Amino acid sequence: MKTTRKAPAKSAAKAPAKSAAKAAAKAPAKGKAPAKGKAPAKGKAPAKGKAPAKAKAPAKGKASAKGKGSAKARTRAPGDGPGQPEPELVQLLTPEGERVTHPDYDVDLSAEEIQGLYRDMVLTRRFDAEATALQRQGELGLWASLLGQEAAQIGSGRALRPDDYVFPTYREHGVAWCRDVDPTMLLGMFRGVNNGGWDPNSNNFHLYTIVIGSQVLHATGYAMGVAKDGADSAVIAYFGDGASSQGDVAEAFTFSAVYNAPVVFFCQNNQWAISEPTERQSRVPIYQRAQGFGFPGVRVDGNDVLACLAVTKAAVERARAGEGPMLIEAFTYRMGAHTTSDDPTRYRSDEERTEWEAKDPIQRLRVHLESAGLADDAFFAGVEEESEAMGRHVREAIRTMPDPDTMAIFENAYADGHALVDEERAQFASYLASFADSDSQEGR
Repeated sequence: MKTTRKAPAKSAAKAPAKSAAKAAAKAPAKGKAPAKGKAPAKGKAPAKGKAPAKAKAPAKGKASAKGKGSAKARTRAPGDGPGQPEPELVQLLTPEGERVTHPDYDVDLSAEEIQGLYRDMVLTRRFDAEATALQRQGELGLWASLLGQEAAQIGSGRALRPDDYVFPTYREHGVAWCRDVDPTMLLGMFRGVNNGGWDPNSNNFHLYTIVIGSQVLHATGYAMGVAKDGADSAVIAYFGDGASSQGDVAEAFTFSAVYNAPVVFFCQNNQWAISEPTERQSRVPIYQRAQGFGFPGVRVDGNDVLACLAVTKAAVERARAGEGPMLIEAFTYRMGAHTTSDDPTRYRSDEERTEWEAKDPIQRLRVHLESAGLADDAFFAGVEEESEAMGRHVREAIRTMPDPDTMAIFENAYADGHALVDEERAQFASYLASFADSDSQEGR
């Protein structure tokens, strides 16, 4: 796999456009690190070279006010202030599946690597769909779906090295897949049988964070420690557009800039913080906020797995090189509900979802694979069969998970024990025993 972040200089305009077939035919780099281009000027987004016509951001479509419930039409471009044009975004694969180039970011992948990205997205979506169904059947207490955000997660996740460290929210199921975390472990917390289910240090993937935005500050502190240790690994923090309004995120931006921390802030802007649209949270596109803190930001097509891979790869390489933090805004769309307790038809229209269904990240990559002759029917059938096997595995695993030890909550609260915890443990044990006594009396 070879990615490049070209310097936004005059040479960008001279770069010839590559055909999809030619780009796909290139073999991956043999162990060599990608060439390091000059970092974008602080506070500025990468230079806006004139990309091919089809590489521009998707045309803005206004949602109709005739959606279900109280859904209202959008009045301006999501994420932008009133009257401002929608900013350009990095795109390497159009919604129609056509391979295009970008003057500052690009990626050369083999057919097998592109097939791998497709497989990752399909299996992640299948796992997510099964988890949603299990919640509806009462097997999980709650589930936060990633439907529609597969490209942002798989693209960024596959851009990381094993020694990089990830701080997720509670929706990064695709990133967890890329970090080799057993998918069934993600379900334990939502079933209430464990407090996370995996060792963060085994895969350099931190436990899911429910508190909005707090993990971004944790990632910054961890990155500062990485820098002091002299390691060349990078840290990446995931968060959503809603979390970008939290004070923890602003503090993280400040500290990371001042200490030049090797951290990448990856914001999945799915345009809705539950029922609150992005334009009510920010007067400017989210990626432009980085300017005020002194480091670069870039907006990428979050439904384009190739673009997400290229931009994230460049950002983590920049961090490892000691050039400091960078903000990536992956502009995508949450196709489903915020969580299974949410009803999106109450605040957004069907027309808006239909518009974004046409930009589906999986279908987009499949069209590219087919049109470029990079995969045949046997490949797609094999992935589909594998996804069905995953669904069966997840169903069986969740239904056979053992109930947790009711007293385990008191363990590991303090390293050396604590008198108050001992007292609470005894009280709780007595409380549980009272049910047993009651049942025995009723049986007499």
